[in-house]
Amino acid sequence: MKTWRSASLVASAAAVLALTTACGQENGGDQSTNGQNVGNAAPAAGGYGSGSGDAAATAGAGADGKDAAAATGKTKAAGQLAVWDSKELGKVVTDNAGFTLYRFDKDTAQPPKSNCDGDCATAWPAVPADGAEAAPGVDKTLLGEVTRTDGTKQLTLDGWPMYRYAKDTAPGDANGQGVGGTWFASSPDGRKAKAAADLPGLSTRNDPKLGEIVVDKNGMTVYRFMKDSAWPIKSNCTGDCIEKWPAVAPVDKNDTKGVQKKGLMSFTRPDGVKQMTVNCWPIYTFANDKAPGDTNGQGVGGTWYAISPTGKPIGVTK
Repeated sequence: MKTWRSASLVASAAAVLALTTACGQENGGDQSTNGQNVGNAAPAAGGYGSGSGDAAATAGAGADGKDAAAATGKTKAAGQLAVWDSKELGKVVTDNAGFTLYRFDKDTAQPPKSNCDGDCATAWPAVPADGAEAAPGVDKTLLGEVTRTDGTKQLTLDGWPMYRYAKDTAPGDANGQGVGGTWFASSPDGRKAKAAADLPGLSTRNDPKLGEIVVDKNGMTVYRFMKDSAWPIKSNCTGDCIEKWPAVAPVDKNDTKGVQKKGLMSFTRPDGVKQMTVNCWPIYTFANDKAPGDTNGQGVGGTWYAISPTGKPIGVTK
């Protein structure tokens, strides 16, 4: 009897060790399926920064003068901003007429400063600060202003000066995206708008409050639930919970950037749906995060936290 118990304990320990190793192995995999994971910018137009084209001339090229009128009108107040959900670029900020707003990499946000004057300002008209209002669902505290060299006040979004592009002649145009490798449409939080297809399945970004955190393929913040367990891998978010905290679908380990690959795997939830893990912890997004950069789920109920690239919950010290 004593011999049998010893052998049994050895066998059990070996099994646990093998499973634990599988959870943390570099190859990742699905805990229940033997490792089988599932997982444009607009053309750069001519203009300032691209080395070609005369934006002012092009803007006035219309036979009936409509293009010129459109370009001139872009110096008007932005009014209430709006958010355009672009298939190519994700969520993009526009003025109240639907014209895309841009940011310039050669500007600075802290402190706000515009480095676009002269011919540059002709091609990229500054958006006046006066009369601008935040888009619905966008934090109004992100709106600000900066004084330009000519004394006028320019709208800023999270510190970044905002511009229109003279070659955008109709609402919804985004011809300025990527021009010169320095001009980009602005997302609702002042960051560069970026197509979901340009992001890996999982990657990281530097959040001004939380530091480096993990985001999904759409740039949405990824969270961990403290009531889950990493071994055995188990999600305790079901029913109404999973409606508010959607499970992140499996991602191939090669479709990640900046995220620790050890313990990067998928598992099958009790409802049969496959879910991704980081460091063996199930990961989720939050339904109340409406745009990339939102972190509204941080600290909810004292049980939900954004995660670091190693899977650790941000802001939890114990």
